[in-house]
Amino acid sequence: MASLNLLIGVCLSYVAILFLVAFAAERAAMRGRGHWLRSPLVYTLSLSIYCTAWTFYGAVGYAARSGLEYLTIYIGPSLVMVGWLWAVRKIVRIGRTQRITSVADLISSRYGKSNLLAVCVTVLAVIGTTPYIALQLQSVVESFSSFALADPDVTPKGDSASTALWVAAGLAFFTVLFGTRNLDANERHHGVVMAIAVEAVVKLVALMAVGIFVVWGIGGGLSETMARIDASRLGHWQMANGRWAGLIFLAGAALFCLPRMFQVLVVENDDESHLRTAAWAFPAYLMLMSLFVVPIAVTGLELLPEGSNPDLFVLTVPLAAGQEGLAMLSFLGGFSSATSMVIVASIALSTMVSNHIVMPIWLKATGGGAAISGDVRHVVLLARRLSIVGVLLLGYLYYRVSGGGEALAAIGLISFSGVAQFLPALLGGIFWRGATRMGAFAGLMIGSVLWVWCLFLPSFGPDVIIPGEVMLHGPFGFGWLRPYALFGIAGLDPLVHGVLWSMLFNAGAFALVSVFTFPSPMERLQGAQFVNVFAHSEAPQGWQGGAAQSEDLMIMAQRILGAADAQALFQDAARRQGLPGYLPEPTAEFLQRLERELSGSVGAATAHAMVGQIVGGASVSVEELMAVADETAQIMEYSSQLEAKSEELARTARQLRAANDKLTQISVQKDAFLSQISHELRTPMTSIRAFSEILRDEGGLSAAERGKYASIILEEAVRLTRLLDDLLDLSVLENGQVNLNFREAVLSDVLDHSVRAALQERGIEIRRDPQAEALVVETDVDRLSQVFINLIANAQKYCDAAQPVLTIAVSRHRGAIHVDFSDNGSGVETGMQGLIFEKFSRIGHHQAGGAGLGLAICREVMARLGGSIAYLPGQGGAAFRVTLPGERALAAQ
Repeated sequence: MASLNLLIGVCLSYVAILFLVAFAAERAAMRGRGHWLRSPLVYTLSLSIYCTAWTFYGAVGYAARSGLEYLTIYIGPSLVMVGWLWAVRKIVRIGRTQRITSVADLISSRYGKSNLLAVCVTVLAVIGTTPYIALQLQSVVESFSSFALADPDVTPKGDSASTALWVAAGLAFFTVLFGTRNLDANERHHGVVMAIAVEAVVKLVALMAVGIFVVWGIGGGLSETMARIDASRLGHWQMANGRWAGLIFLAGAALFCLPRMFQVLVVENDDESHLRTAAWAFPAYLMLMSLFVVPIAVTGLELLPEGSNPDLFVLTVPLAAGQEGLAMLSFLGGFSSATSMVIVASIALSTMVSNHIVMPIWLKATGGGAAISGDVRHVVLLARRLSIVGVLLLGYLYYRVSGGGEALAAIGLISFSGVAQFLPALLGGIFWRGATRMGAFAGLMIGSVLWVWCLFLPSFGPDVIIPGEVMLHGPFGFGWLRPYALFGIAGLDPLVHGVLWSMLFNAGAFALVSVFTFPSPMERLQGAQFVNVFAHSEAPQGWQGGAAQSEDLMIMAQRILGAADAQALFQDAARRQGLPGYLPEPTAEFLQRLERELSGSVGAATAHAMVGQIVGGASVSVEELMAVADETAQIMEYSSQLEAKSEELARTARQLRAANDKLTQISVQKDAFLSQISHELRTPMTSIRAFSEILRDEGGLSAAERGKYASIILEEAVRLTRLLDDLLDLSVLENGQVNLNFREAVLSDVLDHSVRAALQERGIEIRRDPQAEALVVETDVDRLSQVFINLIANAQKYCDAAQPVLTIAVSRHRGAIHVDFSDNGSGVETGMQGLIFEKFSRIGHHQAGGAGLGLAICREVMARLGGSIAYLPGQGGAAFRVTLPGERALAAQ
């Protein structure tokens, strides 16, 4: 009889071989010698990850229970690869041009790089995949149990939970070891893919061997086997059209939406031309996997005792026939099917959890951007390793809670229906320019809620999560809310019922909300690149070189990649450019390569933003601009909205240009400010020191001379004190630490005081209207006077007219009080008007003294008083408007 110890030894040897294969593939890829790793054959075999333990074992059990219905699981993806290859190719092209790392990354990137949408997709993917992982654990556990029952030297202990835990721990170790060894820009894992390709061959050979043995070793040949099939109940099976259509749809959707399938189909694709081979080779592989399913099912029903588990006929039929070697090969096939699925699913989910949940939270908590501290690569690797362990732990917990057995019988299809909720947003996004983020979010949320209620929660069994009473009569007695009879529609197959309502509401909400909402500019840009990817996205978006400093890029790269990897990257780039050292020129090619490396650590969207923060912008090709502008269908439907959006974009562009110019000028003014402050501090200190030394050292000075020198010292000390007071005052105002004393006052009195205080020498004519100024305001009189004095003093200093005149006009507008100060000089230069309230600037280049802090202080004071101060262009001279809140302003009696 079969020895359980021998089986464990064979299993461990097999795992060791997989370790060696994965390790050799990783080493070859790192050394650049792994061209064979990128062959169409390896890529096609990696797609066999679709065939899990549910396919290897469960297809036979499915056939024994439901006849030929198991074929739907193979027909769906085959139809997609043959009939929808153009759609598959489009998704693969999008993945390569947009540097997509997961299905969540693709959906979020399409809809304006929305991380909220990516989080929703990630959470749903984890929920939908967790029970499927539990199913793989159950298949391995039951396989061991079958061998234990066949081994007379082993007493079955029934402790399947501990076996499942050990299996989960071993899979977690392998996945962490080879799935997170490094961070590739496109998340490719050559060692894992090669191990999966080997496992694909093993499980196909194992299933074919069992099938050949059943047909020619037990059945007596092909004709006799066919006769037994016709005589069995499978020969009288009838098709349920609705269920077949639903299952084919789910199986086809799984090719796009299952995280593990997206990982191998899109992310691990190294050459788009491999799809031509996969288009016929993958359906052929599925056909071979399904070839002997019915003969094995019929033979198992005849040969094994009544009540035997049909899901394990692939394993128990050889055991019952005494074929220990074949049974072990069959076990390895099922073990390969289960482990390969769990490994790739864990890698895909950990990438999604890390890029869209962990890293955004970590970057926000540490300050974000390119200036974050620490080695981000280590954080990403740790996050992915913990995510892998967490995903497998969730699968194990689901296995424990559900209890296995019947609760997991149809869980594969339930998982398919869960991830199928991504389909409307995914396909709609790549074919419909009008699809919006709000539409995708609404459809995904509504469809997910219905799937959880109708299929996922009931999968645990009655009275586990949903009480049996609710299953029968609905929550709170509302029968139309029963999970299996939603909206009063009863009698449908539970799976068809759940898929029908969830997908109907998902697609409907997606389309309806998209029609009534308008995409943001980022969504429109991404929509153009996704929908027309073949027309204008042959290569990823490039950067304009020369706008960045290599030192800044090096600092950022070291913080993200680690010092050693960053230095190696920069040194290699410098060497290729023929430069010594570690600092290459920031060319477009180098920036694109750097972004690619960073995206492996923090995701494509975050890497693009971080490089953009330093570089300052990305180049957009003419084709991309034409694609964004080419929206004929939407222009017909939303012409007025598009015009408004176009104007908004133009205003935004102007504002961005103005802001950039302003920042440049502020930088220049900052340097001038520092120089001016140094001068303003040094000049009085020099005078004070010089005349103090004269008073100390020159004993023969007359009383008049000593008085003169002491007066100079006093004047310079006052000047120095005034400058320090201004700096301190501005700092207090900016920090919000100022205490205000509000009281009622007549505006004309405040202006009278300000004029007297400001005009030390006449020099300028003041024109006022006392009647208009007769208003009572509630304000801090001292602070308001400070603003008025500064404006009057500025007019006196800077007005360059032959006969300077300052007009102070008071008016009321919509409840607010306007106090305008206008002189008849040449005014402020146009280029300086946006900077005059900055603390780094002065009104002009006149030699009028001062450090340029007055208007900055005025702005802060008026903000604290609830008003504002602004420059009025086009008035002939310099004109400033002080706005006071007029809620309590009354005419003076």
